[in-house]
Amino acid sequence: MRLCTAAQAYATYLADVRRLSPATVRGYGADLRDLADAAGDRELGEIDLETLRDWLWRATSRGDARSTLARRTAAARGFFAWATEQGLVDADVSLRLVAPKRSRSLPKVATTVAMDAVLEAASARAADGDPVALRDAAILELLYASALRVAELCGADALDLDRHRRTVRVLGKGAKERIVPYGEPAARALDAYLARARPALVARGTGTPALFLGVRGARLGTRAAYDVVSHAVAPAIGAETVGPHALRHSAATHLLDGGADLRTVQEMLGHASLGTTQIYTHVSAEKLTAAYRLAHPRA
Repeated sequence: MRLCTAAQAYATYLADVRRLSPATVRGYGADLRDLADAAGDRELGEIDLETLRDWLWRATSRGDARSTLARRTAAARGFFAWATEQGLVDADVSLRLVAPKRSRSLPKVATTVAMDAVLEAASARAADGDPVALRDAAILELLYASALRVAELCGADALDLDRHRRTVRVLGKGAKERIVPYGEPAARALDAYLARARPALVARGTGTPALFLGVRGARLGTRAAYDVVSHAVAPAIGAETVGPHALRHSAATHLLDGGADLRTVQEMLGHASLGTTQIYTHVSAEKLTAAYRLAHPRA
């Protein structure tokens, strides 16, 4: 079997059996297509460890980030483990493929003062009743209130909101469903959007159950949501551009700063591992250290 053909079958396995997110499947698929191009799309059994190492070396020479190299290594190892289980190859040639260590940089976090300013500005823009401005204000409030991933926000339907309990049901990574709360300011923004903006937007399209809609009335895409957040938040944290994860990072950090339990924050974020959530304690610890140095007489 050709490598490219096997990679397509593997992508189907990831989507249908492993239930990985579409973004993860696309990313692994792109990595394996790049491997097939680098290897001249040889037969699967002709790929050896040196071929894989040469492929990663080329990526390193191009200046690819360590996170990209780590993902490519994971894609190759997962693919060849699957191919071995399926009997497509006699042995897993990727077992000795070593991923570079990822640098774990701290996420960009907006201060509570900056977030107040961002949300107040969004509310002011929505005051004249423009449907897109009302939508954007609701997006910003909900992302910050509930620490959702952008794919979870864009994938939510209007019926996933429980406006009485102020919760939203989302489908996270690995198709895991969870219920996430949001607060009164987000509830007000959502109510205004649902009453005064969504009907106008949905009338522009053919009808969709999506909670958030684009200007043509279809489900809002992740790229459009990214732009909404970047335009509103980037100036507040002194960056040229930021993604929706900036609100997720900020929400998690502010929850911990306010005394929330780490496991509660883990559940809210939908992290499979507590270790993933612990990066936010580092952000809070930096603030604690800075305050200590300023305030303690023997610091």
